[in-house]
Amino acid sequence: MAESPADAGVAATPPMGWNSWNHFAERVTDADVRAAADALVSSGMRDAGYVYVNIDDTWEGQRDAQGVIHTNSKFPDMKALADYVHSKGLKLGIYSSPGPKTCAGYEGSYGHEAQDAKSYAEWGIDYLKYDKCSFGDVIRKEAGNDHAKAFAMEKAAYKKMHDALAATGRPILFSLCQYGDNDVWEWGAEVGGNAWRTTGDINDSYTRMAEIGFSQLVMARYAGPGHWNDPDMLEIGNGGMTEEEYRQHMTLWVMLAAPLLAGNDLSKMSKETLALLTNKEVIAVDQDKAGIQGTRAWAEGSLEVWRKPLSGGAIAVALFNRSAKPQSITLDLKTAFLGEDAKLRNLWTGENVVVAGDKYVTTIPGHGAVLLKGTPAKLPVADCSGGVWNEHLGFPCRNSMSPRGQ
Repeated sequence: MAESPADAGVAATPPMGWNSWNHFAERVTDADVRAAADALVSSGMRDAGYVYVNIDDTWEGQRDAQGVIHTNSKFPDMKALADYVHSKGLKLGIYSSPGPKTCAGYEGSYGHEAQDAKSYAEWGIDYLKYDKCSFGDVIRKEAGNDHAKAFAMEKAAYKKMHDALAATGRPILFSLCQYGDNDVWEWGAEVGGNAWRTTGDINDSYTRMAEIGFSQLVMARYAGPGHWNDPDMLEIGNGGMTEEEYRQHMTLWVMLAAPLLAGNDLSKMSKETLALLTNKEVIAVDQDKAGIQGTRAWAEGSLEVWRKPLSGGAIAVALFNRSAKPQSITLDLKTAFLGEDAKLRNLWTGENVVVAGDKYVTTIPGHGAVLLKGTPAKLPVADCSGGVWNEHLGFPCRNSMSPRGQ
């Protein structure tokens, strides 16, 4: 994999925060963003790691005669808003497009990349979501059916904004939003991306969440400190799924080392929603400094076992039930590179798990998940011969195929 020019210090672990779109969409205002910042603090979410407060589409106004972007009436003073967010120990994110227009038809950054980056830096922006939107029309007009030219144009557009952001001297997390086109995980880091969307939009339904979350295996090797696969924002608390389905949503996202961007109404969270979003042991799986994306280790019918190597030799193990009915599952600890002397902890309940021999048996609720952290009695030796996942096993290997091997 190519080395990333992106600043790993900006996103050493997957970014965490809140985004306005899932709840407010085009209705978002300055007051809503301030209220979200307040709620992140008062709820304890900031202290759990949710530090980005991200304004999505529809903040944009018109450009002046010099081409400088201005905010619209919903956001009368972006610098003052950034100052307010920063005063809360948080960071402010913003949204634009490499095309002439954003997805909602507002002013994009096409032809004004350096100007916009300069404005963002002057305002105090810390995060940019850069959404392809109308740039697809530009590509079609200029490249026609020439795929190679179209691909080159897309990469150049994202790199142009990354370079403009870098030139400001302000650390700004750069999030590519182009829905996984052209296998962006293979080149997102090359153009300076700290995160890149791997799919189309999520919605607040179990079917869509599961479709997205369980389809992320092919790009696992491309995640790591400074650059992350992004299966889209969290829907937890928006009301379209059950508590167990939201638990599966959160479990899957932390196993994927995905950005955790809440998208709910923070002023009306239930205690159950807050507990799902702020479980510190669960979040620690996502934020583990090793930066390894988990992958499926075993599947049979509606049941799946995923494993995610963690720093220090520990292993996160997720048990998923994709059926609507409760299912019993037997975890063979060897599947997760854990032996019979391993210690297991259930991260959702905070309880240590009693294991009989080398098997762990439990029942998972319909559309539910169990998240375990295992500590092997000794660091296992993994056979790295063949298989896409071997590059990221995280253990010493018997051959030199793994860059993480010893």
